[in-house]
Amino acid sequence: MGTDFLYIMKSEMILTLIIFIILFLKIWDGIKNNATLLHFTNIMLFINLVIGFFSNTDGNLFNGMFMTNNLIVLEKNILNGGAFIISLMAFDWLKTHKHLLEFYVLLLCTLLGMYFMISSGNFLMFFLGLELSSIPLATLANYDIEKIKSSESAVKMILSSSFASAIMLFGISMLYGTTGTLNFVEMAPLLKTASQLQILSFIFVFAGFAFKLSAVPFHLWTADVYEGAPAPVTAYLSVISKGSIIFIFITVMFKLFATYSGIWYNMLYLTILLTITIGNLFAIRQDNIKRFLAFSSVSQMGYILLGLSSGTGMGTASAIFFLIVYTFSNLGAFGVISLVSAKTGKENISDYNGFYATNPYLGWVMAISLFSLGGIPPTAGFFGKMFLVTAGAEKANYLLIAIAVMNMVISLFYYLRVVKAIFIDKNDKPIAKLTGSMSMKLALAICLVGVITTGFASQLFEYIHTITGK
Repeated sequence: MGTDFLYIMKSEMILTLIIFIILFLKIWDGIKNNATLLHFTNIMLFINLVIGFFSNTDGNLFNGMFMTNNLIVLEKNILNGGAFIISLMAFDWLKTHKHLLEFYVLLLCTLLGMYFMISSGNFLMFFLGLELSSIPLATLANYDIEKIKSSESAVKMILSSSFASAIMLFGISMLYGTTGTLNFVEMAPLLKTASQLQILSFIFVFAGFAFKLSAVPFHLWTADVYEGAPAPVTAYLSVISKGSIIFIFITVMFKLFATYSGIWYNMLYLTILLTITIGNLFAIRQDNIKRFLAFSSVSQMGYILLGLSSGTGMGTASAIFFLIVYTFSNLGAFGVISLVSAKTGKENISDYNGFYATNPYLGWVMAISLFSLGGIPPTAGFFGKMFLVTAGAEKANYLLIAIAVMNMVISLFYYLRVVKAIFIDKNDKPIAKLTGSMSMKLALAICLVGVITTGFASQLFEYIHTITGK
């Protein structure tokens, strides 16, 4: 039994050990060189990523409160990979920061909360994981404490996050009141009656998820928080945080509320239309590149929800596959932004005019990442969006598909606007040649290879489709 416990909770145990090691390093204060600390931490995160692929087993603990299977293991490994890349990208920013160990404690605590949230088989475990993953993120958003915008973003995030959690908790409390249980397996058959109170509670839970995903009309906090937070934290919010919510959203919608599919499809239909369209229209108006990517991420969440709207294994597989593609694409763009921000402090799209002339490699990384986000072939983003649209078409709602495809064309305008600034627009004082650390170069190389090759990895998509269990 003890061995089963260690295997089932392997990811959580390893990450907890890493957190304790970092806390010990903080108390010991024996290593004064920030670069050494960063290299050591990155090595631990890499080991955590590698171990995540071995000695995995299915099972559950605590009377079904905690569960794991091949799909959950894959989801955690996706988060591990994204967190490792972000850590590499943060090297140039953190090496001069006096609180770098505190940064990693907070970062890994949020990741631990996401682990518990994804593995939850009970609303109590889910909510504890949700809060553990959310509260430290507000502190991370305020990590550049000397900047007013950073403090503002933290306040906006904690208030909006608390509001979303309260709405969701209210819905959960009503579900408990009508079923007498918080366990997903026990609750699912008790929801088949679909009483009015249960439908109302479902709407509250759905609204809480929509807040966390920045789905319209619950998206207004996103751009302000992304702009004020440090670039690596913005990347973490955009990719890791959103990814973890999508993973648990799949579990709750398809397993717990499967009998409400007719209700939640209509809700998703309207949410998808608003999210994709408004995300695109707002992205066109932005000059700050982090706000630009914030509204881009809003639109991307709409496409993921489009795939999930089918309620099929194809929809689940396409959403998870796209999240892998999205991780490489978005982190590739944020890697360049992080380096430029750390070295120059510039964050406006107009600052990138003539960027290719002085930084050709970084210019190509940014361009290819944006091509992938826009769904331009042969990048991985094209295949990812093709799978999502194909899955969404299984409901035969061709008006929704047509509007989604038209929005893909609209998105090309604002993605190519940044590419135009980098390659074509002139600048008398372009950003000087930037030299990143080896960690940054490795992170950008990983993202570049991922964007180019993932779309052709048909075996990966087939594997994801197989383990969805639907």
